Amino acid sequence: MLRIEDLGKDHDRKHFDCGEPALNTFLQTLARQQQEKGISKTFVLVDTAQPKIILGFFSLTACEVVAEDLPPALAKKYPARAPGAKLARLAIDRSRQRRGYGQILMIEAMKKALLVADNIGIIGFFVDAKGHAARVYYEQFGFISFRERPLEMFLPLATLRQVIEAAS
Repeated sequence: MLRIEDLGKDHDRKHFDCGEPALNTFLQTLARQQQEKGISKTFVLVDTAQPKIILGFFSLTACEVVAEDLPPALAKKYPARAPGAKLARLAIDRSRQRRGYGQILMIEAMKKALLVADNIGIIGFFVDAKGHAARVYYEQFGFISFRERPLEMFLPLATLRQVIEAAS
């Protein structure tokens, strides 16, 4: 059975390999440090039969966005600077890719962002796509690109709620 849990000391970070050195390095050397310092929070996908093996992970952090960077129709709805939740990283181990684990993690990350919205207030969920393929992946969830920087993406709060409702 699959389970998503907080990254802990017992998880085998050393053998995780998603094919992206920067994401591997983050998980292996920085994720727990940043978690302990309150910079970001990392969650891992594990199989309860082998709970130490990380199948995939995502990290969340808070962010602040400059409204004028958003698409024009949205920019006018917000103050000059507004708070958001950010998907800082998402990765699946190479040996487990193309099995739907990314979608499982993405929906869970969105649920956690919605909890933040319901408790402290944010205008939406943000992500920096790592390339064109990643941008297309995030677009399927309703993310839209910033005006001048197409790899910086935004999921408005209303759309976030719709996606979560549809997934439930």
